[in-house]
Amino acid sequence: MNFHVTSSGKKLVTLIPGDGIGPEVVQSARRIIEATGAAIEWDEQEAGAKVFKRGLPSGVPQDTIESIRKTRVVLKGPLETPVGYGEKSANVTLRKLFETYGNIRPVREMPGVPTPYRGRGIDLVVVRENIEDLYAGIEYMQTPGVAEGLKLISRKGCEKIVRLAFEFARSESRRRVHCATKSNIMKLTEGMLKRTFEEISKEYPDIEASHIIIDNCAHQLVKRPEQFEVIVTTNMNGDIISDLSSALVGGLGFAPSANIGNEVAIFEAVHGSAPKYAGKNVINPTAVILSSVMMLRHLGEFEAADKIENAVLVTLEEGRVRTGDVVGYDQGTSTTVYTDMIISNLGHQSARWRVREHRPLQLPRVPSRPDLLTPKKRKVVGVDVFLESPQDSEQLGPAFEKIASGTPFHLKLISNRGTKVYPAMGAITDCVDHWRCRFVSNHGEQSVTDEQVVNLLQKISAHYTWVHVEKLLEIDGALGFTKDQGED
Repeated sequence: MNFHVTSSGKKLVTLIPGDGIGPEVVQSARRIIEATGAAIEWDEQEAGAKVFKRGLPSGVPQDTIESIRKTRVVLKGPLETPVGYGEKSANVTLRKLFETYGNIRPVREMPGVPTPYRGRGIDLVVVRENIEDLYAGIEYMQTPGVAEGLKLISRKGCEKIVRLAFEFARSESRRRVHCATKSNIMKLTEGMLKRTFEEISKEYPDIEASHIIIDNCAHQLVKRPEQFEVIVTTNMNGDIISDLSSALVGGLGFAPSANIGNEVAIFEAVHGSAPKYAGKNVINPTAVILSSVMMLRHLGEFEAADKIENAVLVTLEEGRVRTGDVVGYDQGTSTTVYTDMIISNLGHQSARWRVREHRPLQLPRVPSRPDLLTPKKRKVVGVDVFLESPQDSEQLGPAFEKIASGTPFHLKLISNRGTKVYPAMGAITDCVDHWRCRFVSNHGEQSVTDEQVVNLLQKISAHYTWVHVEKLLEIDGALGFTKDQGED
């Protein structure tokens, strides 16, 4: 990644103070960085609530985008997504605009912070895919009472996040990486990450690689969190378990993060804008401070990063100043006094609490072409037609068998919310008005044509309202679709 160096020889960073408590915690991190003498210069820009209120639906103005294109590095406070105006989250917009595909969230026990896990030595990192999955936000109302969200998982996205997890483990001399998925249920989407992980892990023989089902991962994080070093997972899973993990070490006030891409990196706390505490000088800035430590390492400023992290550890270990999230807001230390104490501890080290040795992170390089996988053979073996109807399966089944007659298809089954309901199995299913009719080709090795699919849809639409269509692919001899519960 190329950084912008100013005429004074400093690395330029886009600084976004953010909303709510954002300006206070970002100012804290800025003061501490400047106190180290690190070669950093700031380009302050806007995003979030103020921008939404000016009528820009994205919450991210063009000046901010141009600044990030120039600097390639961002330190930002939390951004509010107001209710009732604006569109997408400005946070998500920034991550997507600059393809910051990996979200890295360290979770480490901190001295002087009381938790039920104190003394267990928790020191793990969640590496979360940051762009796709359900967070692509592709949703539709299929019927007035049934909503659909598309869960998109790509091989390219999986390869980038898996390689990032292994490279991050190497950069911190970690020896174990877990891949957490729900591939026992979602065998194609979540399974894509599992298969990619198992394939790529062979290139990292120095690191122990294990797969774990995500619900068991959550269970184990609560039961024995010290067993984990790096956990790589999909977007929604990562969102959930990273918040869970931060609670083990004292909460979101101690939860830094980095959004990493091959071109741009955005560093921010995990917590939100907490408007009810804004301007009161009571908030814990540690999460943003530690996010700035990650930023400094990303910029190659390892000495300044270690100095700040050591000062945070010493300050917390001394226990003379504690913020309100730790001891209660009626008796907590102010944000500015806490910051002053960290600055006074720059250059000090704890005898007990050590900073990990860090090496430069080698960002993964995955081919940029869209068609990362090119199968030798593919064919369309049928089509799923989703439709809206108040009729029941015993009415729909014979009707669709009749519609399919005289076409290259036959009706294999009808399902409702993933469960086969026709031909009847004797099961008890509480159905909704959203049906999936699976039509399979009558012509073995011959691929179904688009014309045949269109003709089938025309016959269906003469009697029913179809809302969605999916081709059933066979790719290199393997089925490219899942079967319903109860389907042979």
